[in-house]
Amino acid sequence: MVSQEQRRRQLAREKFLRQQQRRTSARRKSRMRNSVIASVLGVVVIGSLALYTTGVLKNDDDKANANAEVTPSASATSKAPDPCEKAAGGSVEKLSWKKEPAMTIDKSADYTMTLATTCGDIDVALKTAAAPHTVNSFNFLAGKGYFDHTKCHRLTTNGIYVLQCGDPTGTGSGGPGYTIPDENLKDKSLKDNVYPAGTVAMANTGQAHTGGSQFFLVYQDSQLPPSYTPFGTIGEAGLKVLKKIADAGENTGAGDGAPNATVVINKATVAKS
Repeated sequence: MVSQEQRRRQLAREKFLRQQQRRTSARRKSRMRNSVIASVLGVVVIGSLALYTTGVLKNDDDKANANAEVTPSASATSKAPDPCEKAAGGSVEKLSWKKEPAMTIDKSADYTMTLATTCGDIDVALKTAAAPHTVNSFNFLAGKGYFDHTKCHRLTTNGIYVLQCGDPTGTGSGGPGYTIPDENLKDKSLKDNVYPAGTVAMANTGQAHTGGSQFFLVYQDSQLPPSYTPFGTIGEAGLKVLKKIADAGENTGAGDGAPNATVVINKATVAKS
C-alpha cells in the first residue's frame, strides 16, 4: 500500500523529471536557432551545455533542474527577510572550454571545496577517489574563477530539498562547454534512493554523462533516483548556512523557484587537505 507521503514524493520526482525534459528540449531548440543565426552572420556561436539534477538536477540543469510539478495547495506568501549579506564587488566571467580538463589532482589525496557565499561559508569534503573526474573538474573551474560572483539560482522546498548552484548565467541552462562522466552512483550513503542531508551532487540533463558545472546541495534528506554523482559532504556549519537559506523560502510559493535569500558565491576554492 503506497502511503500519501510516498505518493507525494513520487509526484514531486515525476514533476521534476518532466521539467528537466522540457528544459532540455528548449535548450535544443535554442541551439538550433543559434546555429541558423551563426550561418547567416558568419558568427561562430558556442552554446554552453545546460545542466540540471534536478534533472536536480537537470540542466535546468539547468536549473537543471528542477522544476517539477507538484502543485502544493499553499499559495505564495509574503517574502521573508533576506538573511544574507551584500555580494562582494566583481562580476561573473564568461568562460567556456571545448573539452574536459586534463587530470591534475592526486586521486589518492583529500580535497576540500570552500564556497564563500553571502550567507556564510560552506565547506565540502570532496570524494576524490570515488569521483575523480568531478573533483578534478571543480578544482579546474574554481582555479579559473568560474564560480566567483555566481548566484545559486534554484531552491526546492517541497518533495526534494536542495539548493542548486554552479550556473554563471543564473538561468539553469549554463555550463562550462564540456561534460564529465557520471561517477560514484553506488555510493554507500545513497540508501533507498535517498540523498541524505549534507550531500553535494552533480546536476545533469536527465541523460547519462551530461554533468557540467551545476551542482546541488542537499539540506534535508531527499528521495531521488541515483543518477546524480555524489561528490562531496557538507560540514555541520555549512548545513546551518543551507538551512538559513531554506528557511527564507523561494520566490514562487510553490516549493521550487529562486531562493528569496540572495545567495551569491563570492569565491569558490578547492584545496588539497
